[in-house]
Amino acid sequence: MEDEVLEQILFVFNKLVTWVAAGAMVFGGVVPYIPQYRDIRRTQNAEGFSTYVCLVLLVANILRILFRFGRYFETLLLWQSIIMITTMLVMLNLCTNVRTATELSTKRRSFIDFDWNHFWSWSHFFDYLQCVVAFTLVAAYITYLLLDSSLFVETLGFLAVFTEAMLGTPQLHCNYQNKSTEGMSIKMVLMWTSGDTFKTGYFLLTQAPVQFWTCGLLQVGVDFAILFQVYYYSRYPQKPVSHTVSHTTSAKAL
Repeated sequence: MEDEVLEQILFVFNKLVTWVAAGAMVFGGVVPYIPQYRDIRRTQNAEGFSTYVCLVLLVANILRILFRFGRYFETLLLWQSIIMITTMLVMLNLCTNVRTATELSTKRRSFIDFDWNHFWSWSHFFDYLQCVVAFTLVAAYITYLLLDSSLFVETLGFLAVFTEAMLGTPQLHCNYQNKSTEGMSIKMVLMWTSGDTFKTGYFLLTQAPVQFWTCGLLQVGVDFAILFQVYYYSRYPQKPVSHTVSHTTSAKAL
């Protein structure tokens, strides 16, 4: 009798842990953007958030969804991509509205102008949406044509996760150029590190495609490199510390 009760308790506990892990995988990637969204809404200033972060994450997650047509992976990861795409579109909408309201120039920049000098710096959210839809349709058509090629499918999966894995490198390069991490949120980087570590461990335990956990390890490596910069530049300052707080912090997916 006691053994049956113990087995039931363990079964319920394992289910609970599975649900928590699944929820963390699906929604954990969007958590860092919640305070960012609230801060932009509160200050009506979007300068601290790079919309290129949205571009990279949109491309990465669209490619990941297309990769699933050629190589099956867990449905949880599919939902993670869908929710991340939705989140990035919400962030783009907010940033565009804020910047349009505060921009002095009245000249409208649109996607259909096809002006590379203003790529991803358009005046209205609808232009970003047009670009995302166009990219999705082109990528989907190419995937449909080459779906029987295992080389193409594996390359597609690698590009999807490698793009996301490289998201921290602009911040790493920026810190190196400035010889400082002033203005960068250390809490944000710690959230990146913990999230990426959990995600990579999840990939390994669930035997996800090799592209996923390989690039996950790379992502964790970039996070630790940024944390090392925090330690190094605080311990060995390379330039005088400014009293003006910079608004150049960047954000990424977990």
